[in-house]
Formats: sequence, structure tokens, C-alpha cells
Amino acid sequence: MKIIKINEKDNTAVALENLKCGERIGDLTLLQDIPMGHKLALCDIKKGEKVIKYGYPIGSAAEDIKRGSHIHTHNLKSDVAGKLSYTYKPDYTEIPETAHKTFMGYVRENGDVGIRNEVWIIPTVGCVNSVVKAIENNSKQFITENIDGVYSYNHPYGCSQLGGDMENTLKYLAGLIRHPNAGAVLVVGLGCENGNIGELKKYLGETNCERVKFLVSQEEKDEIEKGTELVKELCAYAGKFKREPCDTGKLKIGLKCGGSDGFSGITANALVGSFSDMLISKGGASVLTEVPEMFGAETILMNRCRTEKLFNKTVDLINNFKEYFLKYGEKTDENPSPGNKAGGITTIADKSLGCVQKGGSAVAVSYTHLTLPTNREVEDVLSYAEPVKKKGLSLLQAPGNDLVASNALAASGCQLVLFTTGRGTPFGCPVPTAKLSSNTTLYEKKKNWIDFNAGELIEGKKMTELTNEFFDFVLKVCSGVQTKSELLDKTELAIFKDGVTL
Repeated sequence: MKIIKINEKDNTAVALENLKCGERIGDLTLLQDIPMGHKLALCDIKKGEKVIKYGYPIGSAAEDIKRGSHIHTHNLKSDVAGKLSYTYKPDYTEIPETAHKTFMGYVRENGDVGIRNEVWIIPTVGCVNSVVKAIENNSKQFITENIDGVYSYNHPYGCSQLGGDMENTLKYLAGLIRHPNAGAVLVVGLGCENGNIGELKKYLGETNCERVKFLVSQEEKDEIEKGTELVKELCAYAGKFKREPCDTGKLKIGLKCGGSDGFSGITANALVGSFSDMLISKGGASVLTEVPEMFGAETILMNRCRTEKLFNKTVDLINNFKEYFLKYGEKTDENPSPGNKAGGITTIADKSLGCVQKGGSAVAVSYTHLTLPTNREVEDVLSYAEPVKKKGLSLLQAPGNDLVASNALAASGCQLVLFTTGRGTPFGCPVPTAKLSSNTTLYEKKKNWIDFNAGELIEGKKMTELTNEFFDFVLKVCSGVQTKSELLDKTELAIFKDGVTL
């Protein structure tokens, strides 16, 4: 098999390998070279006609396109518009609950479950980044067999911010402090910053004084010495937790893609969507974010909302993010990155229709071994850094940027982020970030980055078989097996900024 027609309605196919001009595939003769992952026309497409992929339009032909021709940025234009009105047309499938599984996690006093038992040192402001790093270095000596690590984090924010921009920082930091992967947390402030500890506590609410301690650097003679003393106490508290069997219903898993290519929507994202369905059937929760990568596929998500109230919240989620673009004079249809385009993605709708597969969106395919996920209903819509509250699939407000969106998932309480990619990336965030390759070439080349190969789906492996393998892999990660990103650096925080810096 050299090409894939994803949906029976499509007038395009995706090349599974580099194809040469003049090559014959069945009764189709290629009129141009088609790079791997890129699209080709299955019929003549007139200028202005819709180009169909995944069963939906991904744009309009900018010129007449002959059967067998390459379809990409030179002859396909985006049709995604600005703010729109929508009509609720429910279209989702409820899947019955299946037998739950267990993993070895850390049960917290409030009933939450962590998949790591780490001690975190979190600054309220970038001015104390060097302080928290020094405290971390001094505190490695306190790690015991039940503590998975002591980590300090850094970011440049917390001061000279105003309004909603400052609120984003405080909401984010509060989400990290509450996170169940942190057995204990030291919060370090400077003392004169806008987002000082007093302001942060308004977003944080009540805390266990054994688990969370606060340090204002300007109030201490030696803040590093004092911070080290506090971390010693926190390690003594965190060290009391031990791994024990936990139900999959306690898992909250973030879903993210980045550096996508032409295979992402039919392999890695589809596998994550299948995993999400399985997790939800076993009582868990999954969270889909990167709102700009819903543009062009938003009606699929809107119509999967369980209620009209959720539908209206999803409409606001989409239109408010478009307004965010427009107020800065940016277009809403220019999302694909240079890497996306090199990998075969042409328009934002092309990218988005592949992106939403992670949430379990159904796509009818013409090759029988690959069964893509069902229309899992949307159960909740969350603002930036808002905690995950419901089982099932939630949508989270955050941009497409890999680091910012993954950090947003962490701040909302996801214990693990599943990150699909066709191009590869080594980044990490405060929670384990498992990388799935959309193609085997990437997996073989970057085994130091990639944790799991979804490219096997286009090599004949059945979706059900690979989903079961991947689910078992995730449970191993949740039980302590480190992801590749954890072996690198995960200590730089990325916070969603939207406003003036004083």
C-alpha cells in the first residue's frame, strides 16, 4: 500500500512513501512527485471546489488541480473564517463502562492520586529563580527511596503583569501547587512582586501546612539556608507516601500534539483517541487542548457536547480564542508551522481535523485493519488552568504552543501528558510527557526522544492490538517507568501570557 484514502468522501489521499512523477498506483498515474505524508488528488478538482480529507473540507482549490497532482500550499487555500455562529446538532456515542484496571500510584490525603512522588520548589516570580535552584541543589541529600526527586522550577513572570495576564500566572502556579504528582511543595516568593504569596493564596485556597510551605525571601537573612530547612521537613512528609494499587478511574491524562505531519491524524492522534476512549470506559478522564488547532474542526467537538449548555461554552471557547487572535491583528487561518507544512499539512483545517482525533473523533476509513475512535461525548469545558472535575473528555482553554499547552494540562491536574509528533521534540513539562511518533522513521531515528511508535498502524498492525499495547505502556509509566522527557530537563515553566509587561 503506497497511499491512504482516509474517508470514503475524500477526493485526496496521503502518500505513505516518497512517490515519483509517472508512477502508477492502480489506475492512477502521478503527474508530480508526492513527498511522504503529503496529499495527492484522486480526481480532477476545479478552482474554488472543496478539497476533502477526513471526510471534511480542508480548504478550496486555488487553481484547477488535475488527478494525480500534488496538493499543498501552492494550490490549496484555507477557508477558516473569524468568529461564527453555530447550531447545536448533537452527534455522539456513549460507550458502556468496561472493567477497570489498576496502576501503582500515590494516594494523597484528599483522595487524589499521583503517578510521581516528587518535592517541588516553585517560585512566584522570576527574580528568585536562582534561589530555588540553590535550594534544590542543597536538598538532594534529603531524597529517600519513596521520593522520586526534588525539582525546582523557573519562569520569568510574577511581576510587572496586569489584569488577566497576572491572573493567568497565579491560576497556573496554584494549579501546580495542588498537583498530586507533588508529594510536597515549597513556594518561594521575593516579597515585593505583583503576584506575591498573599495574592497567590487567594487562588490556592486552603492547604495542608505539612505539604505546602511558603518562604518570602526578603524577610529572611539567608533565604537559601531557610529554604533548605523547609525542604528537609517537606521531604520527611513526602517520604511517608508509598506506591499502592490505584484504580484507572483516578487518572487524568492530557492530550497534545506538536510537530505534526501528514500521518499524525491517522496514526498517533488516532491511537491516542482510541486510548482516550478506553481510559474513559474504565472511569478515567482525558483533556484535549490547543484551541487554535480546533479551528476548522470545531463543529465536530461542538456537536459532541452532552448538553446545549456545554455546546454554548464550546462556542465561546472557539470564538473567544479567535477574538484573541483578531485583537492583535492576526489571522485565524495561518496556524500550520514550517515543520507542519514540510510534513504534508497545508491548512489549519487540515491540521485541526487531524488534531481532534486525539479526543476520539470518528473517521470512516477505507482500509479495514484500522478502526479509528468513536464520537466520545464532551463532558466539560475548562478555562485556563481550571482543575479537571469530571470523568470523560474535557476541552481546555490554551494555545497551540507545545510548552504552554502541555504546562496548562499539568496545571489543570493531568498526571501525564500524551504528546504525539511527526517531526520530533525533546521538551518536557512538570509532569511526565510521553512522546508518540506518527511514523516509524522518526521512531527509529530519535529513540532518545520517542517513547512509543504509532507508525505501526500504517504497516498493518490493528488499532485494537496497538491500543491495548499502548494502554499497558501508559499504566507502566503511571507506575513509575520514566518517559524519555523525564531523563532530560523538565524544570522550565511555560505560562500563557496575554497582556502588557510594565
